[in-house]
Amino acid sequence: MPQIPVVIVSGFLGSGKTTLLLRLLQEATQRNLQPAVLMNELGTIDVDGRLVNATMQESQIMEKLLDGCICCSKKSEVVGSMEKLLTQQPDVIFVELTGVANPEEVIDMLTEPQLKEKVRFHTILTTLDSYYYLEYTSIFEVDRQLVRTVKRQVEVADIIIVNKTEDMKEAHKSKLLKALRKQNERSPIVFTTYSEINLNSVFETITHLQKTESYKKPLFNIVSPAQPHKHEHHPVHTEANEGSYSRVQTSTLPIHGAVQAKKLEKLLKTYHPYLLRAKGYLPVTGKDGMYLMQYAAKRTEWEKIEDITDYYLVLIGIDLPIEEIHEKWQEMFQKTATQQ
Repeated sequence: MPQIPVVIVSGFLGSGKTTLLLRLLQEATQRNLQPAVLMNELGTIDVDGRLVNATMQESQIMEKLLDGCICCSKKSEVVGSMEKLLTQQPDVIFVELTGVANPEEVIDMLTEPQLKEKVRFHTILTTLDSYYYLEYTSIFEVDRQLVRTVKRQVEVADIIIVNKTEDMKEAHKSKLLKALRKQNERSPIVFTTYSEINLNSVFETITHLQKTESYKKPLFNIVSPAQPHKHEHHPVHTEANEGSYSRVQTSTLPIHGAVQAKKLEKLLKTYHPYLLRAKGYLPVTGKDGMYLMQYAAKRTEWEKIEDITDYYLVLIGIDLPIEEIHEKWQEMFQKTATQQ
């Protein structure tokens, strides 16, 4: 089966994400596509989810993660919800994040062993409140992590949707545009109301899947994370994401044998800050078993893992020189083989 495209809806609290999700569902219906939805809300009361569910057709399916942020919940819960959606064989999966979630975290989750062959990251859509976005940095100054999250929602967006613009003054619009362009130079910025935008660029590469006989009836389920929330236009083509207009790239490096930890760490640091994350299950020279390697912000962590037999290393970044990285990766193994 082809990999299912995943569209991420991001944006701070009250910026119009759910309205955009409703438009995405409507557009999917008009294109005869079967969508699935994974919604994440911080509270225990499912407010937005009820609104969306009331508008969904019988063939459209939803999973919910309540009372916590998708970034901080256990990965098994996120993966489990995605797997339930996949059993229904949707044409596209929409993931609506909480207002304080970092989209990169979700892309990272899509590379988990249970999902990496079944789904592919497609696009990030970020919504903004035109009245308050410029104030966020000062309002949240005491919480650097929150400030960074709000900025990252813009920096990694493929389309930036500025809502609530009906009474916007030109001076404010110019100031806001300048601030957004400083954070994201390439992605389209749309000034609108109620998330009314042309969605052709999102859907043009999403096609119908050939359904199998195992297709089941629609599923509606609620999953509540045990952990509360805590937080410490330019096409890019990769082998994992052909046809997507995303600035965020993913690339899988082939494993030719045990890796030398220090050499790998040095290679990854070479591409800072463009390399956002790297994650893989790898055999390590001089050590027994399999290790989970996670890289972010020039820091690398290694953890021994049981019951994993699939070796792979996934890179996630912006404007990465993919071919160059693959060449250096091959050279690293060749030098190791020569030294042995």
